[in-house]
Amino acid sequence: MENSWEGVRDIQPEPCSDNNLVFICKLPAREGFQSVDSREPLQIKLPGQCSVHQLRVRLCMLAQENNRISEPFALLDPERYSLLYHKEEEWYEIYDDFQVLQTLDAPWFQGTDGLQTVFVTVLAQKSASEERVYFQHVLNELIGYDLDSSNANRLGELAYTRRKFATPRTQELKKRDLIAYATEPWTTSIVLPNDQQGYFQRTLSVTLYYNGSNLSIKADLTQKPSDILKIFWESLPKGSLPIESWTSDHVLKVCGREEFLSGDFQLSNYLWVRHCLKNSLELHLSVVAISSLPDDTVSTEYWPLVDSLTGLSSSHEELCLKKKEVEDIVLISLWDCERKFRVKLLGFDIPDLPSKVPSLVYVEATIIYGKKTISSICSTPKEFTDEVLWNTWLEFDILIRDIPQGAKLGLTINATEAAKETKSSSSKVPDHHKGKLQVLYFVNLQLIDHRSLLSQGPHTLNMWPFPEWDEEAVTYEADKLSTATNPDVANSMAITFMLDRYSFPVVLPNGRSSSCSGTSPVSESSSLDLAGESRLSAPFSEASSTATLTRMRNLKKFKEESVHYVSNLPQFLRTVNWMLPTVVQEVHWLLSHWGPEDIELFVALELLSVDFADLKVRRLAVQRLEILSNDEVLKYLLQLVQTLKVEPYHDSFLARFLLKRALRSKRIGHFFFWYLRSEVAGCPFFRQRMAVILEAYLLGCGEAMLAEFQSQVQVVSYLHDVALAVKLLYPDRTDLPSTAPQKLQELLEKCDLPSDFQVPFDPRVRAGSIILKDCKIMASKKKPLWLEFSCIQSEAPPSPPVGIIFKHGDDLRQDMLIIQTLVVMDSIWQEKGLDLNLVPYGCISTGFNIGMIEIVRNAITIASVQRSQGGVAGAFKNNALYDWLQTKCPFQEKHFQATEKFVNSCAGYCVATYVLGIGDRHNDNIMITDQGNLFHIDFGHILGNTKSFWGVNRERVPFVLTPDFLYVMGRVKGRPSLYFQRFRDTCINAYLSLRAQSRLLVTLFSLMLLTGIPELSMSQDMLYLRTALQQDQSEEEARNHLLQQIALCEHKGWTVQANWWFHLMAGIK
Repeated sequence: MENSWEGVRDIQPEPCSDNNLVFICKLPAREGFQSVDSREPLQIKLPGQCSVHQLRVRLCMLAQENNRISEPFALLDPERYSLLYHKEEEWYEIYDDFQVLQTLDAPWFQGTDGLQTVFVTVLAQKSASEERVYFQHVLNELIGYDLDSSNANRLGELAYTRRKFATPRTQELKKRDLIAYATEPWTTSIVLPNDQQGYFQRTLSVTLYYNGSNLSIKADLTQKPSDILKIFWESLPKGSLPIESWTSDHVLKVCGREEFLSGDFQLSNYLWVRHCLKNSLELHLSVVAISSLPDDTVSTEYWPLVDSLTGLSSSHEELCLKKKEVEDIVLISLWDCERKFRVKLLGFDIPDLPSKVPSLVYVEATIIYGKKTISSICSTPKEFTDEVLWNTWLEFDILIRDIPQGAKLGLTINATEAAKETKSSSSKVPDHHKGKLQVLYFVNLQLIDHRSLLSQGPHTLNMWPFPEWDEEAVTYEADKLSTATNPDVANSMAITFMLDRYSFPVVLPNGRSSSCSGTSPVSESSSLDLAGESRLSAPFSEASSTATLTRMRNLKKFKEESVHYVSNLPQFLRTVNWMLPTVVQEVHWLLSHWGPEDIELFVALELLSVDFADLKVRRLAVQRLEILSNDEVLKYLLQLVQTLKVEPYHDSFLARFLLKRALRSKRIGHFFFWYLRSEVAGCPFFRQRMAVILEAYLLGCGEAMLAEFQSQVQVVSYLHDVALAVKLLYPDRTDLPSTAPQKLQELLEKCDLPSDFQVPFDPRVRAGSIILKDCKIMASKKKPLWLEFSCIQSEAPPSPPVGIIFKHGDDLRQDMLIIQTLVVMDSIWQEKGLDLNLVPYGCISTGFNIGMIEIVRNAITIASVQRSQGGVAGAFKNNALYDWLQTKCPFQEKHFQATEKFVNSCAGYCVATYVLGIGDRHNDNIMITDQGNLFHIDFGHILGNTKSFWGVNRERVPFVLTPDFLYVMGRVKGRPSLYFQRFRDTCINAYLSLRAQSRLLVTLFSLMLLTGIPELSMSQDMLYLRTALQQDQSEEEARNHLLQQIALCEHKGWTVQANWWFHLMAGIK
């Protein structure tokens, strides 16, 4: 497997020398110049344990002695002069002045004196050109955040990460195949469902277009795009290029869509081909010259790369203070710090007191690891004024040496009504939950920073106000664990405190030097217990005198045994005491002997949750993700982006993995852009993190993608302005005046929309000019905009317009989650040969409470069907849906196909809505297509959260199975029906298929706890999902459980009809 972990702390660099290192330094020709002096370079010899800053000091002294530069002290300032080395055709900057010299990943060679030597070039930092300034402005507009404005400290995490991300980006771009990148196909590896296997016996009608001519052929589904190109080449006039040259210079593109048929796949594996087969459509393809495709070149990297081991320290033994003189000390090992960790609380101040002021407040300081509170201590209460002073030490019962990487210092200001004695407590403090109103303000500090240094000295942090119960701006867990400070410095609460200060930087070592690195540290009394029943112990100990071969055999046997319990790994790791270094060492040893292929996907995803902060655990999980195909990464991308919030640092294994996969695939990159941009706009706690990762992607995605993103952002911006204007015009009305469509058209006409753009919720679809006469304001509280855009002109017959609903004021992330889960469910079913005709329509959040939803063509709501078949009374007309289907499919064969599709889709959505607990199922958010495909929309209530009216629960059934649905299946008054029996069998098969993947589904939802979705914000919200999937029951019990739910729905179907009638009468939505 490729090495994806350069620049992250786990790499163990080999020391270049135990003694001295030699640096041959080439200085600039003149002060401030970027050209190298032709004179003899300066040679500096330093111990390997010295820091980069000490190298600068010696360089400054020699430059002054030799009169090589007029202002030698400027060499001490990394903002003015860079130290660089050249390796593998790239320039690398020695970025961190605290880095130990022997950890530099430089091209060392043995000098004439036998010492390790390297060439270093000293150049002036170049100022940004006008072109670069403009390009950064473009990037900031796309990101929605100005990174330069927060980039003051070059060693701060933001600036540091911006520079470090250049390395994985450059590595990925070197490997990029420009043609494969530009023409990546949309394919699936899932075999055709059972009921579609007959397609292989048919031929597919294909029309090819090229330079004004066309050719119609019949294609076999087992053929590949190269076969189609060969057939077309044979029709060309004689004298054309040889077939090998011509086919390699051309590619098949779906007419009117941004979708290619490329690569070595059978036609049956392409998603668009399957769409055409399922809907009896001809396949129209353009033969496109690859040279005519948009330019995907990338702008030249502005920054040099940074040393790939930047931020890494030496081993503990090399940093140890024993037998060292003071002048030899550069860094102190964290593991030498034997004193207890403590905080000197100075006080806090706030410019303006809140409207509700408690009588007394106290400060609680906690050490947090993952989401666990390891230790806590409280100050004495004091009266709440605009300035409160304590000036007292708060001492924890934890030694500094035991602080794990990723641990945070959490500070909260809490209200209390009466003075009480408070004291240190090492017991677990309950997690902060929404609605715990005694917490007023909170902020967190990373104890070991992104450079592996222990935080020291004075700090003043601007705090976040703790949300009230009914506020949705702050999530349940992730935001309260963020180390971001409140950017509203002028108006926010500021807390000031002091940490112990040392004479030197205190650094977390990268490990311990050991001659027995391959030997198990696990003893016979090991606490490792993955089986949950039997205790696993190491097959040998350090004192073992057995031969190496025997040890390797024992290790293999241990690995084979432990792999059987890998599904229990998350439960086991939750029980580990991460404050005990010996226990952690045992866990790391165990993990080091597992490969990513040993880990199941759901286990890897669970290991990325907020419960697991250890970097080696998270690395193993990401290594498992590396195995995933682009299709699979895309399937879980929504959760993976959210999971970035629980990474301890901006630069992480997960961030680098996602960055590389986005740079490798335009499909992933498109959604990666919008998922990140939405978080930048709506989540201030992780704005900088998401922004710096998004910038790293945009710097490598290519000119064509940048141009597309600019067009899309422009469209979103204009539509956002129009939506705001509409709300101002019609603030409280749902009965819009007749002039509303005209007013909307006037507003849209003023917008300078691009001539065409890729639709954010589906980059395969390109929308053209807006069709003003067909646009309207939808009559609901949030005033969504119904927008129609023309399709792009192509050689194929014209396609329907592109329909988009633009919403402002709704958080679409919950809808996105449900639709994405439907996609996962559909893939589970299709792998079992079930095609249940789900309609996972496009939906994407494009900012804070704004987004776009796809309009599904040739479909109407069940409410519209009922109105058309009997007005309001249509809700009680059992044959209303059946009669409507007959008018749409009057021929017997078509009606048979429509009924088949209805039965399958109804079964799929019954199971899906039951498992996901989707509520508020009225007849205006259930739709049906002209071909009988039932589907649900508007997922505002999930996980059993039902909607009530006047205090009465409107939903009394687990899912919707009304008499009119049963009538279509021939189930009237309980009489037997083959369609109904098939419906029940399909439901059972679908349900049991989901049960088999229950841990995956539960994990996907648990990862979304981080988003702050109102109905998915606490661990208890997951209880519904586990209960619905009957996780603790046998398969037979689960089967009977679902049959009982179906019977209940059938028995109480009339209550749904009554609810729907009431909905039609009262217009409740």
